[in-house]
Amino acid sequence: MDLPVMPPVSPMLAKPAAALPPGWLYDPKWDGFRSIVFRDGHEVELGSRNEKLMTRYFPELVEAVRRELPLRCVVDGEIVLADPNGDRLDFEALGQRIHPADSRVRMLAESTPAAFVAFDLLALGDEDLTGLPFRQRRERLESVLPAHSAGSVHLSPLTDDAELAMRWFADFEGAGLDGVIGKDPEAVYQPGKRVLTKLKHTRTADCVVAGYRTHKSSDEAVGSLLLGLYAEDGRLAHVGVSSAFTMARRRELFTELAPLVTGFEGHPWDWAAQLVEGDRTPRKSEGSRWAAGKDLSFTPLRPERVVEVRYDYLEGDRFRHTAQFVRWRQDREPASCTYDQLELVQDFPLADVLGAPVTPRGH
Repeated sequence: MDLPVMPPVSPMLAKPAAALPPGWLYDPKWDGFRSIVFRDGHEVELGSRNEKLMTRYFPELVEAVRRELPLRCVVDGEIVLADPNGDRLDFEALGQRIHPADSRVRMLAESTPAAFVAFDLLALGDEDLTGLPFRQRRERLESVLPAHSAGSVHLSPLTDDAELAMRWFADFEGAGLDGVIGKDPEAVYQPGKRVLTKLKHTRTADCVVAGYRTHKSSDEAVGSLLLGLYAEDGRLAHVGVSSAFTMARRRELFTELAPLVTGFEGHPWDWAAQLVEGDRTPRKSEGSRWAAGKDLSFTPLRPERVVEVRYDYLEGDRFRHTAQFVRWRQDREPASCTYDQLELVQDFPLADVLGAPVTPRGH
């Protein structure tokens, strides 16, 4: 491979903002794997945010790049995956694509094909475009990639209308997107720098604390609080964790929560009992979505304390990301912590975001 911009390249990043900067350009924030694609003829590499290659995990995208992108180019974008109906993004299924077994990689490439959404052009032919303003890089990208592609490589929408961007912010969440990104039209490409802005959805919820995991560096410090919400059938569902505390606060929490420590018998998250009953397995319910075989042991607590947390959105019946601790809610009863308090997001067709469908599974 011999390109004017060679791998690895650390993608340009975004920092949180309370509002979109005026006079900038805006595009949707995709919920997938950030990737810089390098193509030199038949050679294709898929870079990642941490500069490691993901090429082997997405053979269907390698073929799509060969079919749909210029012969020699470097393109910044996002690897995404649609749900079985092609209606919204499915990050959990995308995470399952990272698998060590080649046979499973090939099987998943057919059963859960991914797509690539392009939003920046770093090189074309023998030209290094990273020193050009973003506005010009985007114009060059639009000249080589159709706005409404029927293939597996798509062009992300872009607007200079902040009002329209805020409509995208409200509507596109229903298709599984993550917010809106603001980009300075005159900025050059700055690898690894947080010079973009991101506007993400932030909401609060009152959750039951029904357990904790100890910190990796100390058995007498809380690593993360395990959060629960009551479902319609009265079951306390595990919806996620909250873990951003100072080490001093982690030790304080360990002491504060000690009176609530209980056994697994009768606890709503007694996985061993559920396995015996044949109800479900930890991996299918409250187990880790990110690391198969990870130690999922925790200290059970009597579900008597309520905490308010900030979250962005639900994926299925769980928080998509780690929730942020806001405050303890001594004024709330645990039984009042139900899914009913959460904001429901109206569905929005994924095809309407791009003007063309993202390939659904099985196709």
